[in-house]
Amino acid sequence: MTHFFCSDSGWCHVVAVIDCWNREIVGYRISRRQNAKVAEGALEDALIRRFGHNKAASQGLALRSDNGLVFTSKRYLKLLRAWGLRPEYITPYTPQQNGMIERFMRTLKEECIWLNLFSSFDEAKAIIEGWIREYNTERPHQELGYMSPVEYRHKLAA
Repeated sequence: MTHFFCSDSGWCHVVAVIDCWNREIVGYRISRRQNAKVAEGALEDALIRRFGHNKAASQGLALRSDNGLVFTSKRYLKLLRAWGLRPEYITPYTPQQNGMIERFMRTLKEECIWLNLFSSFDEAKAIIEGWIREYNTERPHQELGYMSPVEYRHKLAA
């Protein structure tokens, strides 16, 4: 989760779920609120995108996050149990243990958020969503052989 400022709404939030295999953002929510319901929505989007409604396919997968209240809430943990996911928490104050999503959030800020003065939440949402689409489909990654996350996934699926 990261935060950004909008002139009409104050502090707003981005929650993202990254697939560590190909660095694709598979679920996200951009919201005026920072709560478990928002995080739950981002995770559910990611799970449905990856597995459809086949909950058996996700059984036993680890979901790494920090120890924030949102990711340890009863509501959020209920969703993890429903999909058979195993929560994996980083050691407090060691963001390097969750480096892939931390790096994504830094890149999101450097290449999108910090370059814009958002006058409205709707404007911010549209710009950030466009940037995430570009990140997934066009932005090359050295670790993926200079392919985008979606290109990498399609190449290996073929």
